[in-house]
Amino acid sequence: MRSNELGNNTIKNQTDLNKNVFFGSFSIIFLVTSIACLFPKGFAEFFSDIQKVLVESTSWIYILSVGIILFVVLWMMFSRVGEIKLGPDHSSPEYSNLSWFAMLFSAGMGIGLLFFGVAEPIMHFSSPPIGEPNSLEAAREAMKITFFHWGIHAWAIYSILAVTLAYFCYRKSLPLLPRSAFYYFIGERIYGPIGDLVDISAVIGTMFGVATSLGFGVTQVNAGLNYLFGVPQTELIQVGLICIITLFATVSVVLGLDGGIKKLSNANIILACLLLIAVLILGETGELMRSYVQNTGAYLSDLIYKTFNLYAYEKKDKWLGGWTLLYWGWWISWSPFVGMFIARISRGRTIREFLVGVLFVPSAFTFLWMTVFGNSAINLVLQKGATDLVTVVNENVPVALFKFFEYMPFSQTLTGLGLLLVVTFFVSSSDSGSLVIDTLTSGGAAEPPVWQRIFWAVLEGVVAATLLLAGGLEALQTMTIVSAFPMIFMILLGTFALVRSLNDDLLHMKTVLNHTTSVQYSKASTSWEERLDSLVSLPRFSEVDVFLKGAVSEAMGELSKAMQKRDLTANCILEDDSCAKLIVKNNDVEDFVYNVVIRKFNVPGYASEDDQEAYCRAEVFLLSGGQDYDIYGYSKDQIIADIVTQYEKHFHYLHQGNSEVYT
Repeated sequence: MRSNELGNNTIKNQTDLNKNVFFGSFSIIFLVTSIACLFPKGFAEFFSDIQKVLVESTSWIYILSVGIILFVVLWMMFSRVGEIKLGPDHSSPEYSNLSWFAMLFSAGMGIGLLFFGVAEPIMHFSSPPIGEPNSLEAAREAMKITFFHWGIHAWAIYSILAVTLAYFCYRKSLPLLPRSAFYYFIGERIYGPIGDLVDISAVIGTMFGVATSLGFGVTQVNAGLNYLFGVPQTELIQVGLICIITLFATVSVVLGLDGGIKKLSNANIILACLLLIAVLILGETGELMRSYVQNTGAYLSDLIYKTFNLYAYEKKDKWLGGWTLLYWGWWISWSPFVGMFIARISRGRTIREFLVGVLFVPSAFTFLWMTVFGNSAINLVLQKGATDLVTVVNENVPVALFKFFEYMPFSQTLTGLGLLLVVTFFVSSSDSGSLVIDTLTSGGAAEPPVWQRIFWAVLEGVVAATLLLAGGLEALQTMTIVSAFPMIFMILLGTFALVRSLNDDLLHMKTVLNHTTSVQYSKASTSWEERLDSLVSLPRFSEVDVFLKGAVSEAMGELSKAMQKRDLTANCILEDDSCAKLIVKNNDVEDFVYNVVIRKFNVPGYASEDDQEAYCRAEVFLLSGGQDYDIYGYSKDQIIADIVTQYEKHFHYLHQGNSEVYT
């Protein structure tokens, strides 16, 4: 696979700004924001109708695609391709595991846990898709559904795009841009208009995803301030909060990945752990830990069933579209942003290490969080009659977390800590999104210009505040989720290209590590020019046949006689016109068989023999199968050296399998 000619993984002839992506993205963002503000109702109805059609007609595509993505990720994790590094073989991770986990978690879904940690389990508990509401069975099902929506499926979507981008960037020296995933299909044309369109779509998805999240999130911040200090819940206050959060995010993104985002992410994970531990200790600790184990087991036992469950017999299209498909669309629409950010911080890790870290560590923490907050909230309703918590969740989701804290000791302290965590998570999401957009519009530069970082960070806040005032946030959220449908196919194409490239890379690694040449074992002198000539030659069958009947047969005959003198039962056989065989018989253990077989191949595209359609190789086959190397051109002594080397390996195998130690 050919890669970018530049060594810094940026667009060719591109230093600070990709004008097509920058101005194209800005124009579309301005146009969509203007329409959403001027015609919020019509805009919402238009994309709501599209979403309804997608749910009714193509829900199976969403479900099947996410299932395929999950199983491809698991295959990569447990197969040999997991040994491949996201970077050169000598590279090492840039960040410690703690910083790495903190950054990917903060960018991925940290704020969502605060927003839905109490609300979603209560909503499924009070309105389950199947079964009696507010029952013990509804409680168990509520936690299974919550785990399903926030578990490894979401991180599989993020990780498949992240590993694709990281692999092609750090392993193949292509830009850290979504366009690089399509190099396998269109080659150098990724640097043209097609690549620009791919990157523009990623910029738009990131901008609207972060802006929508920021707009909705300030309602939770406002709710916390109202609870603590009586601050009014008004749009003006919320716009002011957006300005403050945007200011913090701008400072963070200007400081860069190491100076701002990493430190803020580390602070996030520390604050989140403090809040989690506080609620766990102040609540029914033993009961919650038992629930955590049981919830995780129930989730894993239903994993395949829920992955492909479309409620085809129960006809729950409305519920499916309002929950599972909504989440899958949201995770997919966020995947360019989160995937690029995770790829940016993951250079030097093996694919297996990367996938285990991205899938299981955040999921385990998420499951514990959802159990501590979700089960605690459900237990309040079941055991303490806190029905007003259900009412608050159904009427005003942003207030749910703070209403929940009212039932806990030290409620004011918990509310303050929760409010601080909401703000820091929002800042880290905003600055991570800004960094990704900066990278996209600067042609993949690792350190985009400061003015661009400020521009996009401020624009996120402006878009969020404008749509909040105009009432267009819900419409924009619907549009973002609808945009996930075409993105599914882009991700699947990138996945196909990744799998093909990984298999090629694995074959290369296997060849380099396992192939040995008899030259290093032979005392015969052969000039490097002669060896090079034999390597680049494309011999016809007649030439290889002469080699087989000549040098190969002579070598096997001479070696078999030497073995017979040493009381080994060795025979040399020329079976037909395409195979010579040396067999060493062993009593009660596996025989040693060394075959040289003539195999025919198509002439490769790089060869200049225009009049030749095929060439042949004298390949070595052992009893276990072909060894994928060619000995054509070896001298007699080199052939003998190769046979002895393979016999030594076979002898070592017999020793390991049949020896006994006596003392």
